[in-house]
Amino acid sequence: MTREADFQLHKLTRQSSQFHQYLLEMDYHYILGGILASSLVFVFVLYGSAAKKKAKGSIHAESNGGIVSTSENGNFPQGSTDIIIVGAGVAGAALAYTLGKDGRRVHVIERDLTEPDRIVGELLQPGGYLKLIELGLEDCVDEIDAQRVFGYALYKDGKNTKLSYPLKKFDSDVAGRSFHNGRFIQRMREKASSLPNVKLEQGTVTSLLEENGIIKGVNYKTKSGQELTAKAPLTIVCDGCFSNLRRSLCNPKVDVPSHFVGLILENCNLPYANHGHVILGDPSPILFYPISSTEIRCLVDVPGQKLPSLGNGDMANYLKTVVAPQVPPELRSSFIAAVDKGNMRSMPNRSMPASPYPTPGALLMGDAFNMRHPLTGGGMTVALSDIVLLRDLLKPLDDLHCASALCKYLESFYTLRKPVASTINTLAGALYKVFCASPDPASKEMCQACFDYLSLGGVFSDGPIALLSGLNPRPLSLVLHFFAVAIYGVGRLLVPFPSPKRMWIGARLISGASGIIFPIIKAEGVRQMFFPVTVPAYYRTPPAQFT
Repeated sequence: MTREADFQLHKLTRQSSQFHQYLLEMDYHYILGGILASSLVFVFVLYGSAAKKKAKGSIHAESNGGIVSTSENGNFPQGSTDIIIVGAGVAGAALAYTLGKDGRRVHVIERDLTEPDRIVGELLQPGGYLKLIELGLEDCVDEIDAQRVFGYALYKDGKNTKLSYPLKKFDSDVAGRSFHNGRFIQRMREKASSLPNVKLEQGTVTSLLEENGIIKGVNYKTKSGQELTAKAPLTIVCDGCFSNLRRSLCNPKVDVPSHFVGLILENCNLPYANHGHVILGDPSPILFYPISSTEIRCLVDVPGQKLPSLGNGDMANYLKTVVAPQVPPELRSSFIAAVDKGNMRSMPNRSMPASPYPTPGALLMGDAFNMRHPLTGGGMTVALSDIVLLRDLLKPLDDLHCASALCKYLESFYTLRKPVASTINTLAGALYKVFCASPDPASKEMCQACFDYLSLGGVFSDGPIALLSGLNPRPLSLVLHFFAVAIYGVGRLLVPFPSPKRMWIGARLISGASGIIFPIIKAEGVRQMFFPVTVPAYYRTPPAQFT
């Protein structure tokens, strides 16, 4: 083993140890948080009693005008492919490298190998960066002008508070990363296709190849229009949020609560350097974060299914008259200049709980499988966490050809991923609903309580930010903090003197908080999320014939 490899192994081991030590120490904070929340509940009950008394080809890739080029060297003999991956986005490219590094013969089919140009998938949380290190892909954020991110700045009604990631227990290079999504994906595609057992090919998969209820591979059309069939014991579908293959592999209940309108602000500075900025605006949040050393991404959330027209000037007018006045003064002129420049793009914000049909020979990953509102930037963290888990599950298997046994074994993937994925998914959905403006007094109080609770600092901000950043993705901690915010809001209403009106708003605040989080938890799966050890699939072991 080379000195550099020794160094990397030592570094990874140290970071993993730091991560686990951090989780253990976080427990102490949550105990304190639990005591505080319980105390607040007790105060609430006392006040209530008193009131009652009164009231994600080729094996070699090169950067060439933004294209990952293909060569003939990656062709495999018919039937020798171990795994087919549909899609080479974040999930597909990372998965191809990970499985290829483990010795699997991987055939990746991607619709378009040119550099993607998207307005989302640009912020990788620290928890996702730790997973990137675990996969050996951390160098993919090098040489793309990626920016380190150390936390958030939250703005509401002219006030602001800085919320830093709790990173003291980690190496200095551990932080969030923000970048151009396309540059990051191209780096991962290049790294994956550099492996001799990974074939990266441009083509469009038209359908899954099914025989007697087992997925045997895919039918696809090459870049030249030739129709071909590729076969492998396992096909992993990672074709993104607009997947046309997932319908036969899951029950897709897609919700589109809003759209993001994206702009790029140039040559200006954020009020808090190397932090994402969240403005709790009316009618919904506005985001700012750096994507290069000279560019700041702005995402304006527009609720509902219909957007003001980009073509006739309605959108520009909306951004100037409704949004611009709510933008921090330091960014306002650059924001208006970006609107005047006219390079605005939109994208629907989709959420979809993971609801798979266990299918012999096939597996879903990435946004094709599970989506959450992009407000918290948790998508890549979930995808990379899923890849680490799948790698570990497949590692002891020498043979993947018994489809039914493999399918039964991989049911454990769906259960083991739940605590991490569901925590990030639930937090994203709940925060979006809390942060959207509403005329309802109880909703207003909940939003204000959330801002004030996070502004308290210490365990009150470290806990929620550790959840959001993927550093401590624990469902029970999420519920604890969510209801601690609600109870804190009630306490604000009842102190110093409760009144019938304030008590009614407090009761509706608790009811509203329950109405926000419980439906999301139900969709994610209560048992899998909180009690995965009670699910039989949790204990699945590798089939004897595969090892």
